[in-house]
Amino acid sequence: MSSPKQIFVAVVGVGGVGKAFLNQLEHVRLRLSKQPVPINLSLVLVRRSTKQLFSTDFKPLEISTALDQLEKQSSEPQPFPTTLDLLAKAPGRVILVDNTSDQTLAETYPSILSKGVSIVTPNKKAFSHTYDLWQRIQASAANGSGPATSGHVYHESSVGAGLPVLSTLSELVATGDRVTKIEGVFSGTMSFLFNSFMPVAGGGGAFGAEVAKAKDLGYTEPDPRDDLNGLDVARKLTILARLAGLPVESPTSFPVQSLIPAELESSKSGDEFLARLPEFDSRMEELKEAARKQGKVVRFVGSIDVGSKAVKVGLEEFDASHPIAALKGSDNIINFYTERYGANPLIIQGAGAGAEVTAMGVTGDLLKVVRSLQ
Repeated sequence: MSSPKQIFVAVVGVGGVGKAFLNQLEHVRLRLSKQPVPINLSLVLVRRSTKQLFSTDFKPLEISTALDQLEKQSSEPQPFPTTLDLLAKAPGRVILVDNTSDQTLAETYPSILSKGVSIVTPNKKAFSHTYDLWQRIQASAANGSGPATSGHVYHESSVGAGLPVLSTLSELVATGDRVTKIEGVFSGTMSFLFNSFMPVAGGGGAFGAEVAKAKDLGYTEPDPRDDLNGLDVARKLTILARLAGLPVESPTSFPVQSLIPAELESSKSGDEFLARLPEFDSRMEELKEAARKQGKVVRFVGSIDVGSKAVKVGLEEFDASHPIAALKGSDNIINFYTERYGANPLIIQGAGAGAEVTAMGVTGDLLKVVRSLQ
């Protein structure tokens, strides 16, 4: 049997997605260790904003007890750039798993990649911030236009959680198909909200009450305004548009419809916002009724018209028979219209939110990097 190849894994962010990822990492570690050409996947860093557990001698941490060990750390963690410099000196290749939504960390991706450290992440901010940052990440990555000694970067779960959205689009483009339009429901939160606010079968609750219900069930951010302002969907559209070849400058450089009433934009807290939102239910009720009279439903969607370079996010009406109208629960649906597929789009549909499926996308990306390093 060949001598095992050594790859080190560093995890930053151990909330819901981070915990789910660590559980999946143990399964992957065992599988890779039993391959004909075995790979030793060693966890050497687990970090959150206030604590860090780092194996400075690069002996593997026990994955099953890493979080318990992290909680026992009492000292403030060293600055992450210091930790990164030490990671870059590991006796083998390093994969950084960024499970945060940290903008500051995202802006350091080019320098991380140039040190030979690979990155897998659901962090949308790195790929939807300025076009300049996106270009620098591509130019720094070995799977972009960077040198072979650089790290690889994958971020499948930044759009659609565990759904193969980015890999599908990348393959369409790479094989020479011409993508003409991308349209869909990109937010599990907004999918759930509008499926309950205006079901295809009729009925549905008042908008303010449905937002409160979505928050109680854990579908929204702690402050629902972070979902209702449309920026989360705009970030995902920015990433897709760039992969499709459009130089979109930022998530605020195209029309994004906010569902936050102007009168509530200055609410001091999410709770205050939720308490007052029902005062404005009549506005959403009018939209619902106008759509119903035409046999349609209202949904919150994003669309990219590649030919006209038009990107937008907001409410649109759909016939009840349309696949976007028929979504269930918090599912996402993404329709790719291309020359090859003609009038019938290539459709990707399924759970677009949740720690386990998001972590699955991250773990899948980790395996892509492992394969590229073999």
